[in-house]
Amino acid sequence: MLTEQLKQDLDHTFRCLSKNEKERLSGGTVLITGSAGFIGYYFTHFFYQFKEELKIKKVICLDNFMLGEPKWLREIAADQDFIIKKFDIIKDRLEDIPEANEANYIIHMASIASPTFYRLHPIETIDANIWGLRRLFDFYKDKDIAGFLFFSSSELYGDPVPEAVPTSEEYNGNVSATGPRACYDESKRFGETMCRLFAQEYKMPIGVVRPFNNYGPGMKLNDKRVPADFAKNVREGKDIVILSNGAPSRTFCYIADSVTGYLKILLHGKYDYFNIGIDKPEISVAELARIYKEAGRAIFGYEGEVRYAVSEDAEYLTNNPQRRCPVIEKARNILSYEPSIYVEEGVKRFLRFIKESPEENLIW
Repeated sequence: MLTEQLKQDLDHTFRCLSKNEKERLSGGTVLITGSAGFIGYYFTHFFYQFKEELKIKKVICLDNFMLGEPKWLREIAADQDFIIKKFDIIKDRLEDIPEANEANYIIHMASIASPTFYRLHPIETIDANIWGLRRLFDFYKDKDIAGFLFFSSSELYGDPVPEAVPTSEEYNGNVSATGPRACYDESKRFGETMCRLFAQEYKMPIGVVRPFNNYGPGMKLNDKRVPADFAKNVREGKDIVILSNGAPSRTFCYIADSVTGYLKILLHGKYDYFNIGIDKPEISVAELARIYKEAGRAIFGYEGEVRYAVSEDAEYLTNNPQRRCPVIEKARNILSYEPSIYVEEGVKRFLRFIKESPEENLIW
């Protein structure tokens, strides 16, 4: 079931955890909301691959399958230690899942993350980040849990002013409360406020992560974010299409590195908030397209070119940040987080994974 590239990536994540961090998972039950998503794919496969080494008791995977039910999740359900449930965190009752009482590690990712899709479902996006989070807190606030990880976003910084790039955790943001991305950005901001208050009031070990531009295995090719769009173009032998002037710049963090950081926050065992990404190189979308083109030729024999077009979506670029680059010194110093897979290598890994994977594990 696991491709060679995915095995290599999962091994990288496992090696990057300390002995002490691995031991903290021993005997643990992990509950994951949003398990059918991009990062859910990687987390679920990580726990599946290293269940014995980490001595994990059980993994509870919850998702409402709003954007599709993947075949790979059904295959993992064959393992009796993995409980897969169709579950809407906004309205369904955790009390109806007996195993949820046993969970001592909770990972809350149940939110649409692709701008194209969260703008189609803005109220559901708000509800997952606010009411879904509140329901989890109410359920676990009086239980003896070891770690709670809330997925915030680097989008809570909005479009930073030039002097705030690279961006540290203490930058308060430049965010529109009424724009087309506000449902996502502002619900993540409010979710962070809840995290701080519940940590103060109930001494919950809540870790908050602000991810910066992940890509890699588990990202659906119909995700509608740039790394997926370019990968889809390469796989189909079509021209790589840039729906902007190509100037916006980002650092791109490969999933094997980013999940290492997420696990370190989960296992930190006390309240704090961290940027997790990679701090170099910051490259333009045009440069990313060039990297995909060259890697595509090496891996797929790709012969397409890079071209520019205008999106049919009139709000595609509204409030789109011009730069996104994290300061990660806090995670380095406190968590010993050190990403090492730079974008040219990461894109090659992603394309190798795509080449090795069946269609149903790439689009659902």
